[in-house]
Amino acid sequence: MSIKSVCVYCGSRAGALPAYAEAARAFGAALAENGMRLVYGAGDVGLMGEVARAAQQAGGETFGVIPSHLERREAGKSDLTTYVVTETMHERKKVMLWNADAVVVLPGGAGSLDELFEALTWRQLGLHSKPIVILNIEGYWDKLRDLLGHVTGQGFAGRETLDYLIWADTPVAAIAALRDARS
Repeated sequence: MSIKSVCVYCGSRAGALPAYAEAARAFGAALAENGMRLVYGAGDVGLMGEVARAAQQAGGETFGVIPSHLERREAGKSDLTTYVVTETMHERKKVMLWNADAVVVLPGGAGSLDELFEALTWRQLGLHSKPIVILNIEGYWDKLRDLLGHVTGQGFAGRETLDYLIWADTPVAAIAALRDARS
């Protein structure tokens, strides 16, 4: 498998710690430097804007997907390499996932969780076999890891569900995980 395009789920807000935006910028630049296209929610706000601007500044290709009802709210970033406007959130998620070879999840809120769980569920159901990397900046996703351990421990998902997730604490480690997924 060759990772050429990476779907990034992340917050439309910057979050409480400066480390989140720093990581988003570092990851966006690293994607471009490694010849990987950024696929994301097309917003120019929060971590979404940070990752996209960094990828663009590093010369990377960017593919943004936004539903029409969020173009104003998330400040649709129409200067991307590819800018797609969808009718619904569900369509947005589908277009994003099908146009990527892997998923990376940065800190985010309910929307990022929704996107992650849909990608994870689709993987569990055998609809795709794309790597899913959790970029756990400053331990942001530690409670999620605990919750997923609880879910599998209580028998509501198989152990393989946890195995579908690759955990990385830094943008460098996330890129390394994507490179490893190539072989």
